[in-house]
Amino acid sequence: MIWITLFWIYMFPNLFALPNMTVDIKSAELDEPVTLTEDFEDAFLQSQKEHSVRNVDREKCTVPCEMTAKLMQDEKHSWCSNVQHAMATYSRSTRKLIRDLIDEQQKTLEFLSNQVMELTTKVHSLSLDVQRSNSEMFSVKPMHAHGRDCSDIMETLEAVTPKIPSGVYIIQPENSELLFEVFCEMDYMEGGWTVIQRRTDGLTDFKRAWSSYLDGFGPLPGEHWLGLRKVHSIVGQRNTRFKLHISFVSQDDFTAYASYDNFWLEDESKFFAVHLGRYAGSAGDAFRGYEQEQNQDTAPFSTSDVDNDGCIPFCTFDGKAVESCSVQHNNTGWWFNQCGQANLNGSPLDQDRSTQPHLHWDTWTKNGEPVSIKSVTMKIRRVEGSNLK
Repeated sequence: MIWITLFWIYMFPNLFALPNMTVDIKSAELDEPVTLTEDFEDAFLQSQKEHSVRNVDREKCTVPCEMTAKLMQDEKHSWCSNVQHAMATYSRSTRKLIRDLIDEQQKTLEFLSNQVMELTTKVHSLSLDVQRSNSEMFSVKPMHAHGRDCSDIMETLEAVTPKIPSGVYIIQPENSELLFEVFCEMDYMEGGWTVIQRRTDGLTDFKRAWSSYLDGFGPLPGEHWLGLRKVHSIVGQRNTRFKLHISFVSQDDFTAYASYDNFWLEDESKFFAVHLGRYAGSAGDAFRGYEQEQNQDTAPFSTSDVDNDGCIPFCTFDGKAVESCSVQHNNTGWWFNQCGQANLNGSPLDQDRSTQPHLHWDTWTKNGEPVSIKSVTMKIRRVEGSNLK
């Protein structure tokens, strides 16, 4: 028993280095048994227990550490994979969001464009309603003639007032039952001009049928067509002749004019064929054009529903076959002769968003190209003397 104890002490000296553990070997005789105190037994048992715990902990550490490393590696791989997937998803969603925003903006622009077109149409419609209301108001109020035409009015008023204002006057041509209003320009080139046509802002629609061109349309102070019957009654007065003056303003605000010293119309049975005297001016003689087939002098008036343009069965205009010059010019009326070089009643095409009128006077050119015309006024004035018609 003693040898066993010494063996343990030798092998594990630390187990027995305890202050409360006492072994008296010197005093013990060799033949007497060595007795371990109670504290020694407790320390021994505690040492064995701690040794077992350390072994277990060592076994526990070896396996879980490898598993923990593998788990951490798997977790890292999973995290990287999730980040890549999230970035790809974010990129796809961002591109889709941008495409959706672009599509939404395009739809918004189209919607706003349609709204602008609708508003423009409504404004134009309201303008026509106002014009019709004014015409109806003028037709029912009592009217008293101020003279036979604007030249006659000016001659009469010159004796009364030194300055005669331009504006709307009432005339009744000689030997005519017609009593109607006209716009007189009293401050342009000595005054006395009766305006028979004015184009300025495109607010009046010149896309009209024959009946409208017969009686006239549009507000007299603005864009208007006086009417073929009224013009015929003015220029058809006895012992008079009228000169025609056409004044132009280009889009870049240059001016030009074309003047004819004699202007008259045949009656309705001849479709108000136009007759022109000698030309003078700076815009060129587009009424007669450059070639005989372009000459619109003596041409009858034409509209889309009353075709007198001479295109039988068709004309060649700008290299294209044309059956109707009025239809070619967006259903407007003019003295067409195989279309020709002039149409001051031109109107924008339906698909054209511009409200500016499309006016043609192709002998007025700049750098070899026809000038783009912004506004035009056609007016007539009496020339005293014998009737040349």
